[in-house]
Parts: sequence; C-alpha cells; structure tokens
Amino acid sequence: MSVPAAVLPSVPVRILGIDTSCDDTGVGIVELLPDGRVNLLANRVWSQTVHARYGGVMPELASREHVERIDEVMGDALREAGLTVTDIGAVAATSGPGLVGALLVGLMYGKGLAQALNVPFHAAHHLEGHIFAAASEAELRAPFLALVVSGGHTHLFDVPRDGEYVLVGATLDDAAGEAFDKIARLSGLGYPGGPAISEAATRGNPDAVPFKEPLQGQKTFNFSFSGLKTAALLAHRGGAAPEDLAASFQRAAVNVLVKTTTRAAHAHGRRTVVVSGGVAANTALREAFRATDLNVVFPGRGLNTDNGAMIALAGAAAIRAGRPASPLDGGATAYAPLANA
Repeated sequence: MSVPAAVLPSVPVRILGIDTSCDDTGVGIVELLPDGRVNLLANRVWSQTVHARYGGVMPELASREHVERIDEVMGDALREAGLTVTDIGAVAATSGPGLVGALLVGLMYGKGLAQALNVPFHAAHHLEGHIFAAASEAELRAPFLALVVSGGHTHLFDVPRDGEYVLVGATLDDAAGEAFDKIARLSGLGYPGGPAISEAATRGNPDAVPFKEPLQGQKTFNFSFSGLKTAALLAHRGGAAPEDLAASFQRAAVNVLVKTTTRAAHAHGRRTVVVSGGVAANTALREAFRATDLNVVFPGRGLNTDNGAMIALAGAAAIRAGRPASPLDGGATAYAPLANA
C-alpha cells in the first residue's frame, strides 16, 4: 500500500486525545513539534470501580459513568498541561474497537469539541493507540513488530512501513488479560486480575502447578490461553494455594507470550518490538522480554492500560504521516480490525 509522505507542522500542535472504549475515561494531551518529536503534556484517567462487584465490565454502567465524568477528566487534563481549550490544535478520539455505547460518549464529545474549535478531528483505532503509547518512551518508526496484550486483545502485528499493519498472530480463544481476570476470580484474588495475580505471584511457588505449553510445535505465531485456564481450574479444585496458582500461571502465560513473539520477530527480521496493553505492565513479562536479544519498547508509566494520551499519540502519528482528518459522520465500531495488509 502507498503511505503518505511525512508532514510536519511549522509550529507546535497540541493534540487532545479521548478514549472511552471500555471502563476507563481517558483524556490526554501531547504536543507535536516541527522536528517530529512528541511531548506528553497530560494524561488523566478516571478508572471505574462500579464493575468490581460483578467481576467484569457492565456496558450500560460504563457508558453512564463516561457521560458523568468526561467533562471533569478533560478539565483535569487541561490543568495538568497548563492549557486552555482554545490552545488545542487537533482532537483525536477512539472510534473502535470497544463497547459501542461507551465509545460513542468519547467519539461524539471529541467531534463536538473539534467542530467548536474548528480544528481537525482524527478517529483513532484503539489498538493503534496502544501501539503508539510506546512513542512516549522512544521514537517509533517502522519497521517493527508490535504485541498488543490486554484484557480484550492479544494481537501480534508486523509494521513494515508507517501506517501499515500486518496481523501475524492472535489468540485463538481468550485474550491474555481475560485469562488473568478469570483465574484471579477463580482463586479469590479480586478484580482486575492482572495486578492481583502479579502481587500474589510474589508470594507463590511457580513450580507448584505444572502447566503444559499451549500450541507446542506450531509453525504459526498464534496464542492460546483456554488450556491454561482449564489446568488452573483443575489445580484449584485439587487444593492449590492461590499464591502458587498465581505464580505458576503467570510464568506459563509470560513464557508463551515471550517465546511466540521472539520467534515471530526473528522470522520477520525485526529487531525492535513494541509490547503494549494492560498486561504489558506485568513486571515478570517485562523482565522476560528484556532478557531476550530484542530491542523491546514498553509504554511509559500510566500508559499501559486504556488512556487518552495514547490516542493523542496516535493522532500525532496520523498527522506526521500526512493522513487526512476524519469525516465527522463516522460512527463507533465494536469490531474493527487494525490489519490493513
């Protein structure tokens, strides 16, 4: 596919990003400089707690909380950046994938804001946002490999050129973060499962529960977590201590993520790998990736889970790549593949 030539602004452009794809109301602001560098000015997130009692996200409740909180979160982001709303030169908002009702809150808010300010609007892909969250730590220029691993996604992309995404692997069943949530709930460790398992694993024995490696001998670069989930259920019924189960599962999940991604990077000739999404905050995963021969880039602090700054960073990438502004009549999409090649 043809990729537009890079277009850099003649003066700094402040881009406001909004993400309401699930249960976090995120607003972030970045500054795109004429030399192509991007500065992170603000990142404010309201994380909804109402879902904890249900053990998972309730879509209708999520939408209502976004409506109630988005004004407050935007005000906080502007104050953190030391700006007023008239200083914003472009707006980006997540259009998908995600919960449609939740997406519509941020998407319509962003469109209205862009129209009121008479500035360009960019509809952002949620997964591209996760990938460009790492741009807060390093300049991201293709080619590279990107692993997005979260509660709703486990996708592996090759990025041969800026703006071109080739899906080379994905989960065949549960997303990794979803498996963390389910096993944490099974073990009584709480919700969300990622932080709960990570903390419990520090007190457990990773050798206590033997997990078989999923998809042994595969020639592709896919992932599977349903077998690990079943093995965890059997171990729990057999009396495994929650801490031991957490430590054993975490090591098995980390091993499959790192091994498959490393194999894919070598197969595609990529030295740089971006690892992003909520599960990328896991300390054991980061340590395992850093022990490989790859140049692994993680998002900065506070940018792993859903947030508006990553959408602003994706908006900056779109502007720098010369992509046109998005029409204001586009809608939210629950299922929106990122791969375009």
